[in-house]
Amino acid sequence: MTINLDSMSHKELETLLNDVKSAIKSAYERDRIAARKAAEQAAAEFGFSLDEVSSGAKKAKGTKAAPKYANPADAAQTWTGKGRQPNWYRELTAKGVSPDELAI
Repeated sequence: MTINLDSMSHKELETLLNDVKSAIKSAYERDRIAARKAAEQAAAEFGFSLDEVSSGAKKAKGTKAAPKYANPADAAQTWTGKGRQPNWYRELTAKGVSPDELAI
């Protein structure tokens, strides 16, 4: 199937795009269902249900780390000290403010 996109109007192209997006969603759902069925069959071959197998693979939900630093200008802005430094923290430390002064 060949479609000449250059000869189509913008409305026809938008309609085609929406049709393609809809087809992709449908194909994704069909593939997801097929994958689940295949996984259920594979688990059943070993005498397990898919839920029994997948429950051991789930990551335990951790608790969020407590904030260690707070913006003195806005106490609602906090940072745990992990990950990317927030802009307010970076700006204050660049101005010479000690991280100890920002500690909660």
